[in-house]
Amino acid sequence: MFDGEFDEIEPNQNPNDNGPKKNNWVKIFLIALAAGILGGGIVIGGYVFYQNHSSSAQETTENAKGTTSTSNVKVNVSTQASKAFKKIKGAVVSVEAYSESTSSSSTLEDLFGDFDSDSDTTSSTSTSEGSGVIYKKSGNVAFIVTNNHVISGASKVEVLLSSGKKVKASVVGHDSVSDLAVLKIDATNVTQVATFGDSDNIEVGETALAIGSPLGSEYATSLTQGIISAKKRTIDVTDSNGTATGQATVIQTDAAINPGNSGGPLINLAGQVIGINSMKLSSTGTSSSSSSTSVEGMGFAIPSNEVVNIINQLVKNGKVVRPALGISLVNVSDVTTTAQSQTLKLPSSVTSGIVVLKINSGSPLKNSGISKYDVIVSLGGKKVSDISSLRTALYKHSLNDSVQIKYYHDGKLKTTTVKLTLEANDSNTTTASNSAE
Repeated sequence: MFDGEFDEIEPNQNPNDNGPKKNNWVKIFLIALAAGILGGGIVIGGYVFYQNHSSSAQETTENAKGTTSTSNVKVNVSTQASKAFKKIKGAVVSVEAYSESTSSSSTLEDLFGDFDSDSDTTSSTSTSEGSGVIYKKSGNVAFIVTNNHVISGASKVEVLLSSGKKVKASVVGHDSVSDLAVLKIDATNVTQVATFGDSDNIEVGETALAIGSPLGSEYATSLTQGIISAKKRTIDVTDSNGTATGQATVIQTDAAINPGNSGGPLINLAGQVIGINSMKLSSTGTSSSSSSTSVEGMGFAIPSNEVVNIINQLVKNGKVVRPALGISLVNVSDVTTTAQSQTLKLPSSVTSGIVVLKINSGSPLKNSGISKYDVIVSLGGKKVSDISSLRTALYKHSLNDSVQIKYYHDGKLKTTTVKLTLEANDSNTTTASNSAE
């Protein structure tokens, strides 16, 4: 007999068999393994997420260090150049000149010539743009100086003020020799006028400022800076056909001057006009080659002292009064070597000058001793080598001045004094060889 209890053994069961318990442990192990794997995945995934999030946050923090902002420090950039510009900018204008032309569009007329039928005509308008500067305001009128080539041949001229307002302008006078013209406008909207400085007092190397409308009014009142490169540079002046019509003494500057700057002022650091921008040397070439060399920084301006002299005459007379010789002439260089020795009887040492072909009626050279085929080599103490230099020497004098002329007659050098009594005009002013002077 036993005290206690004992497990009931079912029939056919081996008392030593522990199968059910073993299966339970297997289940527990598998469940634990799965939980471990799942837990490990969560841990790893969480770690990776943490790492990525931490790296992104770190990059954002580092990038934030690259942000910036504008400074609130105010720099005083006022210079003498900007002060000079402010003194005159309101007086600088754009000049727009309009020229109209008409042409027939009749095909029948083109084929068979003019006949009695109506033919259609078309008109076109071309525009020339330049610059100018208001130099005087008197009552209701303001006066502007610009270049003659800006308004030459125009049927209508308008001026764009610095304020942006466009007004009509009329031509007071113009002069092709000096390439200057004077316009006048209603002074109602004029708030600033320019003053002229003494161009004789400028120095090579001093700062020069050019103001104008390069490439047109879209860039109106543009300012460029440079220096005075030369005070008195003598250059040849040519007409629209490229024929030399004389020489001009101009100021050379390296301040940028572009198409559209013509007629605008060249100023000093006091804001005074010391010249009127007239031309730019853009390329050079030789007669034996079609190639050209690019040139930069060579602009020219008409000296203010000459500008004042010319515009005062234009305002007073509508033109510039100059003397004329009243002759037809040709350059010695255009005469054959044989003709120089046999017809002109020039010494072999004389290779330049101008040949008198005809003395016109009213010429001051009548009764001077100068005759056909004589060669003038000097006027007023200035050497004459061609038509251009003759005009330059002649225009240094005024009407009714007496000048000394040196010339060759039958191979001998002679001297005579002539009173310049003939006024130059379109019919007696030389523009090319063999025309009247």
